[in-house]
Amino acid sequence: MKNGRCVIVGGAIISDYEIVRSQFRLNDFFVFCDGGLYHEKALGVSADLIVGDFDSHPNPQRDVETIVLPREKDDTDTVFAAKEGLRRGFDDFLLVGVVGGRLDHTIANLGILLFLDNNGKKALLVDDCSQMEVVGEKPIFVEDDFAYFSLVNVFGEMGKISIENSKFPLKDGEIRADYQYGVSNEVLPGKIAKITVGKGKGLLIKIRRNKIQ
Repeated sequence: MKNGRCVIVGGAIISDYEIVRSQFRLNDFFVFCDGGLYHEKALGVSADLIVGDFDSHPNPQRDVETIVLPREKDDTDTVFAAKEGLRRGFDDFLLVGVVGGRLDHTIANLGILLFLDNNGKKALLVDDCSQMEVVGEKPIFVEDDFAYFSLVNVFGEMGKISIENSKFPLKDGEIRADYQYGVSNEVLPGKIAKITVGKGKGLLIKIRRNKIQ
């Protein structure tokens, strides 16, 4: 186990840098993936590791550890960064700049959350308006300072779902990929919602109050 948290920065659009910066900790280890380097100055942090095939950003040729990847490969730069974080012993991950823009990359990067969860690691994905994480048998809690939360099926089988202390509770439910009825739920005032998925895994998305669209 490595001390600190591995923060992976991708090249997707970040519109609210303050929101993202608010998630950082003093002992974070920052991995910038190729085009993610365009965010480095605005995020106010420096790369501890740079990885990429540099098809989106020139190789900065800096005195920072850099892993140059081939352009033709199975792993995207972001997937490689997650695997490298595992190899280095991190147990906690934060992903930013990895959703939005190209839908194919967004969907693939959501899969990184499941990959890390399947390896027993804690992983949170943060974008301009939400926080995302995988939920399974271990409960995930949502405070009422979030405007909404959605439980969606993006990973396959998803059953034996329990949602407590919410406007739309659920007991022993199932959400299928072709019927996503778990969108825009709300925590009851003064309560903390509790979500578990007893069969399969789900994606929990928490929406901030100042980002309602």
